[in-house]
Amino acid sequence: MKDVLKKLQDKMVLIIVVILVLVGLIAVLVTRIDKTKTPQEIKAITEEFINANLLQGENKAEVKDIVLENGLYKMKVSINSGEQEIDSYITKDGKTFFPQALEIQKVESDNQNAEAQADSASQQQAQDVAKSDKPSVELFVMSHCPYGTQIEKGIIPAIQTLGDKIDFSLKFCDYAMHGEKEVNEQMNQSCIAQEQNDKLIAYLNCFLKAGDSEECLKEAKIDTAKLKSCTGKLDKQYEITKKLNDKTSWISGQFPPFDVFAADNEKYGVKGSPALVINGTTVSSSRDSKSLLSSICNGFNNPPSECQKELSSAPPSPGFGEGTGSDTSAGCGS
Repeated sequence: MKDVLKKLQDKMVLIIVVILVLVGLIAVLVTRIDKTKTPQEIKAITEEFINANLLQGENKAEVKDIVLENGLYKMKVSINSGEQEIDSYITKDGKTFFPQALEIQKVESDNQNAEAQADSASQQQAQDVAKSDKPSVELFVMSHCPYGTQIEKGIIPAIQTLGDKIDFSLKFCDYAMHGEKEVNEQMNQSCIAQEQNDKLIAYLNCFLKAGDSEECLKEAKIDTAKLKSCTGKLDKQYEITKKLNDKTSWISGQFPPFDVFAADNEKYGVKGSPALVINGTTVSSSRDSKSLLSSICNGFNNPPSECQKELSSAPPSPGFGEGTGSDTSAGCGS
């Protein structure tokens, strides 16, 4: 009888233990379920985070097309009503945001293709570009065009490599597609290039990270009094602000003129951002540093040893920020 009672007691203990384990598992599952946000909640969390902390009023982000993928919410982040769209991810609890995911095989494949295309393009340009002892390199962009910033990030290492062996000029398209902030920024950069050119690359390296002009003026140690005087004269000479405020002067009724380099735009047939001109010839180049160095070096009568330097063949990401992206021929404008 005692043996029977003992067996019953042992079974009861086992049953109680199993019940406790099941209760614990259910509690964990319920906790996990409770932490998973709905797509609507994720949309609100992400938009508030990006607009308040990353863009800070400079642009506006909208989240679209939210789906679950590999245990994360995948979404498309649209900047300025589709001007730029980025696939991003966030954990299901809405606590960790991944602004960009890189597919390893795709990046490796893109880099290999870009290198092959760069070699082919370089051979073609070697025949087409006029030669000189000191090549002239003119880059036309819009300061807030994501593809203009992409080529700027790519060309800066090439410019730094060649130094005073080339004559580099940063210029702007004769109209602006990104509003007053772009017009003002282009006046700033034009004046920095004109009067404080030794600080231009330092300023651009900073500006291309986040588009924070005020911070970059400090970081590059720009003489702001001198800058203000220059932009005032530039504004008056080309009636930049006057035309910005007069929509009857806008190109196609949509974009304010920016006439500082209008003559050069017309001379080279520049239609949009970016446009690269070497020794007076408009050329096409991949936007990685290696390809851009090769394109510029094709303009030398006798290429210097610096042309042999190995630079990155990875295309920079479009827009502001660091990282790599896909090579593209896309631009802003026609």
